[in-house]
Amino acid sequence: MAEREHDQILRFVIEGTPIRGQWVALDASWRRCRDKSETDPRALELLGEALAAVTLLAQSLKIDGGRITLQIRGQGPVHLLVAQATRDRSLRGLVRQSGSLPEGESPELDRIFGADRIVITIDQGQGEPHQGIVPLVGRRIGDALQHYFEHSEQLPTRLWLAADAETAVGLLLQRLPGELEDSDAWNRISQLADTVTDEELLALPSRTLLHRLFHEEDLRLFESEPLRFSCGCSRERIGAVIRALGRAEAESILEEQDSIRITCEFCNAQHVFDAVDTAALFDSDTPTPGNETRH
Repeated sequence: MAEREHDQILRFVIEGTPIRGQWVALDASWRRCRDKSETDPRALELLGEALAAVTLLAQSLKIDGGRITLQIRGQGPVHLLVAQATRDRSLRGLVRQSGSLPEGESPELDRIFGADRIVITIDQGQGEPHQGIVPLVGRRIGDALQHYFEHSEQLPTRLWLAADAETAVGLLLQRLPGELEDSDAWNRISQLADTVTDEELLALPSRTLLHRLFHEEDLRLFESEPLRFSCGCSRERIGAVIRALGRAEAESILEEQDSIRITCEFCNAQHVFDAVDTAALFDSDTPTPGNETRH
């Protein structure tokens, strides 16, 4: 059997039906995110599932540069999860834990996060971003997102997600607008996909998996495309954060620490602004200075 692809996304369609799908595997890109999050394995699995989900959903955006962000913020032992993917196939994410997870093999998400909702922000690259609120139900990220799709006006969508310490994988099906010549197609194909196991998702090459699930369907596969971890932090953006603090607050920090140091939570890059850099930030005629960024 061929080796499973790494950091790839593959699109496919079921010929003769308005049903399309995607398969994604995150490996090195997932581990970059994993290594920045010191949490229990269960919390990391949830981050992996969220990253696979937003990577799949981002490919549905129609505008280059668009991105989708999934965020859960609460008061539970896992108090923050953020997963973001862009239309150009870059991704980043983090999860933060402050307490012990509830006992039990698979506690409900609302107990893990101490929250009752997921916030999904879709930025199409122009105009105001669209924000949706998803009830935080079930035991896995896919459970909550499935509830959202079933109760929204979005295209009928199904997701299957799995993650472990080394990889995060997802499978997506969507029914596009249009008449179904085969009235049972959506139900039948969804039921076939429901037979997939986490072990199969994590281990099998895309073509092997899709053939195993849909070998009786007329499946058309497209060329797979690479994915990568990418952090959007930059010196210019960090400078904007410092400007938002205001001159007085920035100067107060400088008096205490000699420099302002901000570390990106996603990639651990440290951006350092000394007194000269900071003064230049508040001079509208001077561009954001370049001093020091450490990775």
